[in-house]
Amino acid sequence: MDSDRLLVAGETCWRVERAEQFACIVDGADYFRHCKAAMLRAQRRIVLIGWDFDTRLTFEPAGKTLQGPNQLGPFLRWLIRVRPRLEVYLLRSNLRILPAFDGLWGDVTPVALLNWITSERLQFAIDGEHPTGAVHHQKIVVIDDALALCGGIDLTSERWDTREHLDDNEFRKGGDRVYGPRHEVATAMDGAAARALGDTARDRWRIATGQYLAQVVPEEAIWPPGLEPMMRNVDVGIARTLPELTKRSEVREVEALNLAAIAAARRRIYLENQYLASRTLVDALVQRLKEPDGPEIVIVMPRNSESRLEEQSMDSARHRLLRMLWEADEYLRLGVYWPVTEGDTPVYVHSKVLVVDDRLLRIGSSNLNNRSMGFDSECDVAVEADPDVAEYHDVRAAITAMRNGLVSEHLGVSVEDFERALDRSGSLLQAVETLRGDGRTLQRFTIETVANEASLLAENDLMDPDHVPKSLARSVQRWLDGFTK
Repeated sequence: MDSDRLLVAGETCWRVERAEQFACIVDGADYFRHCKAAMLRAQRRIVLIGWDFDTRLTFEPAGKTLQGPNQLGPFLRWLIRVRPRLEVYLLRSNLRILPAFDGLWGDVTPVALLNWITSERLQFAIDGEHPTGAVHHQKIVVIDDALALCGGIDLTSERWDTREHLDDNEFRKGGDRVYGPRHEVATAMDGAAARALGDTARDRWRIATGQYLAQVVPEEAIWPPGLEPMMRNVDVGIARTLPELTKRSEVREVEALNLAAIAAARRRIYLENQYLASRTLVDALVQRLKEPDGPEIVIVMPRNSESRLEEQSMDSARHRLLRMLWEADEYLRLGVYWPVTEGDTPVYVHSKVLVVDDRLLRIGSSNLNNRSMGFDSECDVAVEADPDVAEYHDVRAAITAMRNGLVSEHLGVSVEDFERALDRSGSLLQAVETLRGDGRTLQRFTIETVANEASLLAENDLMDPDHVPKSLARSVQRWLDGFTK
């Protein structure tokens, strides 16, 4: 691999394409609003690729400001009525892991609800073209092959929240259920980068349904009004994970990019993720912590997973891997945190973000678990700035601003206050520690915090494999054997 670049097509990513505009969208309230605003500009085609969809999703629960119905299902049906040439395609993963585990992964949208919206120009399909036990986890929206959104958030229930992450928010409801504060991150881009993500989405649709969708020639600009681009005329790398199939070799671009970025870090690695369960990535972080002059590492995660099964598998794996990181941290350059509200309620971190120095920003669907490296399908996007070339100044500034904005949000302080603390100390970790306090803040994981999170499902290759097992039966047997030892 070219040592001067992290984004290398065919190695750490699939393609590198230019975006005329690139933006990051933080938290569900903004994402849903910008997504609807963009879809309102569609003329020919909308492709929605997701882990889940819910037709009852309310775009603006605090009050409608955008044209058309305020819920996803009625909105799409209305949109094809007013746009006679428009076609809409929704592709959701087949979520069944194994029959024995049905119901343990949380609620999913009833298929009947999505079938209700299906018509000749509004098509819904379930994507079951994946290995047994795997899921399609990519979250992509493509509009007229002119605008694409990619990140970690689905157009489904219990995803909406504002950056304030209030303890009580009357609009944070999924049906009749009130849910807690939640943190999400996604991206938007246009130009050739959007067309490339369109290729990904249309290929997913072809594999799942056998139906070929030709590329659309955009008729007008789709960029949603009110969404301020963070960068202009920037190259975007698209990194995927695709599991092995009969007629396809596995693709591990996400893993390769993560490893290259960790190895290249000079001063700072910042991670936000739902999980910390990938032994390969943690091994790479351990090696950097052991270096006397290695980078600081700041990790933000949820305090606990959302379901009992995830707690038994992902949280228990995290327990082991955190201990490895702490043991390697002899130079005290590691901080691992979870965010809380003003009333000390944990904020559920669902984002998937990696920032390396002011050089690389990666956002997408991939978690820091084994599945995301080689078993589930994933799609991340990344922008890179050459650390030693002056012309990349604006890109470096945008990457830094994104990281500082996220950390400030978690700490409940202004970006200006955080940047002053960072400038004074010269240390990301020290700035976080200086500004941590009561109320809305970051709480630090310790050995005592995770002392009771060990489980027999930790690092289990049935629940969290890093590749397609040669024999599912053997994997099941190894999992069962774990309970008898």
